[in-house]
Amino acid sequence: MEDIKADIKKGLEGLQGQIDGLKEIHVYTQGLSSSNADLMLDSYFDSEEALKGYAVHPAHVAVANEKVRPFTKTRTCLDFEV
Repeated sequence: MEDIKADIKKGLEGLQGQIDGLKEIHVYTQGLSSSNADLMLDSYFDSEEALKGYAVHPAHVAVANEKVRPFTKTRTCLDFEV
């Protein structure tokens, strides 16, 4: 399981600098024992439009299809503006 999480982290964080409007991207894989999730994606975008572009960007879709979705049972998402 740790190697899968490390591969997801490497793939998603590797998108930094490849997608316009993606300011920061971090994947956390070492939660406390009280956690009810295996990892967390924390990303920052220039705008809501940049977030929408990220969702369909070929580099992101490739990582999601190859490294994330095959190993993901559930997903929870919270998008918000700061």
